[in-house]
Amino acid sequence: MPNTRKLILKPLAIDTYHEHIAYLHRQCPLYQSEEFRSLFKVQISNNGDSILATLNIIEGDELLNPNEIGLSIPAFRAFSQNAGCEVQLSPPQPVHSMQAVRAKINGQTLDKTDFMQICQDIIHKRYSNAEIAAFLVACTESGLDRNEVFYLTEAMIETGKRFEWDHAIVVDKHCIGGIPGNRTTMIVTPIIAAHGMLMPKTSSRAITSPAGTADTMETLAEVQLSFEKLQKIVQQTNACLAWGGTAQLAPVDDLLISVERPLKLDSVGQMVASILSKKVAAGSTHLLIDIPVGDTAKVRSMQDAIKLRKLFEFVGDQLKLNLEVMITDGKQPIGRGIGPTLEARDVLQVLNNDPNAPHDLKEKSLELAGRILEFDPDIRGGQGYHLARDILESGRAMTKMQQIIELQGAKTLDLQPAKYSLDITAPQSGRIEAIDNLHIAHLAHIAGAPFDKKAGIDLRQKVGQLVSSGDLLYRIYCERQANQQFVKDLIHHQGIGYQLSEHSL
Repeated sequence: MPNTRKLILKPLAIDTYHEHIAYLHRQCPLYQSEEFRSLFKVQISNNGDSILATLNIIEGDELLNPNEIGLSIPAFRAFSQNAGCEVQLSPPQPVHSMQAVRAKINGQTLDKTDFMQICQDIIHKRYSNAEIAAFLVACTESGLDRNEVFYLTEAMIETGKRFEWDHAIVVDKHCIGGIPGNRTTMIVTPIIAAHGMLMPKTSSRAITSPAGTADTMETLAEVQLSFEKLQKIVQQTNACLAWGGTAQLAPVDDLLISVERPLKLDSVGQMVASILSKKVAAGSTHLLIDIPVGDTAKVRSMQDAIKLRKLFEFVGDQLKLNLEVMITDGKQPIGRGIGPTLEARDVLQVLNNDPNAPHDLKEKSLELAGRILEFDPDIRGGQGYHLARDILESGRAMTKMQQIIELQGAKTLDLQPAKYSLDITAPQSGRIEAIDNLHIAHLAHIAGAPFDKKAGIDLRQKVGQLVSSGDLLYRIYCERQANQQFVKDLIHHQGIGYQLSEHSL
């Protein structure tokens, strides 16, 4: 009987992102067993090496023969076995932490051990994407109390690597998101590093937005860097601007995000755990959190902002993290560009002291940088903003940014937007009273951002400005005509995202 469970290993050119997927031919003798059915988890083994994968079934002989087992690209890479070798298929051991997930679905409170076991099983690929989704939905629907958020944060940290720095103060900042174009991190980081403070900035990619810091920085430099390379870059420059995924900092978070993205989930408790786990894993001792508040931001009221601030402060205190929260204006996008290339253009304009640089992006960056600089005990309260401005206007921040880009691996600078454009004009004369952050972000996302780096939106008018009928409000860029049509359809059904009031010009 053991020989009937042996199959020939075949890699298949199918990208399943983080998920490990195995494929059997429908006529494979093993498929007739109750142990090996579609969407069941299986264990594939050879010479002491094994991998867990979710089983899918293939019809026809084009990809697999009945005596073969196929592995998706990420599964084959993780298995480290040669194509054509003989592997054994067996049922996996039960994943006991799923009992805790089911308890959470039923509204129960989980303890520290529960979260640690769940995170260990996720990181060892014992959960399918469907099971990860069940955990995320349970945390969203049932909610996490503040102790659960702390336990989840600790578990995320403990299941990955951690940077250790020989500095008493290691700083970082994070915006909770929801404001298109808010690319302050790429301006703040070189300002702080030029001052001499350590700021190892690792960022996630966009979840539901048109760009994250890592997506935008990737237009200028490599962001997928190893733990060891990041360490060397920070030691040489005081900073980095990289994606945290390849450094294995709180890697459970990246697996959760990969499932959150298509589900468009963004629960408060999981968001706080995600942010703080990355910061502590990066070795931060001092952290500034930016919470924008606005009618179409993630946080809609001052009451909700204060509640979120208290949660950050509680978990930060438990982690021995010196944490400060800034509640900022989130009524409209920051800067002009929305999407990686357009946002990179705005950032470089600010760093180069270009007179045409977006004023709001520059000012918010200086305010944030100033607060971070005041973590330095040698800088008096209220002096940080002026110091940040001096560092920016002297060119030292741009010099530092160039140094970071070179060490991470500079890319050929190309700030030209995507080839297809669509102009959105004012339907009437009047004053711009509001801009819908969510709708504008969704339009940029449908246009192709962040996956098409050059796609996105270039804003020409902001809240408070007077426009005439037919004036250009914003221009949408797409790499493909199909995306352009999707954008037109969305605007036809949901509008342009601008609210204008009648006003005599």
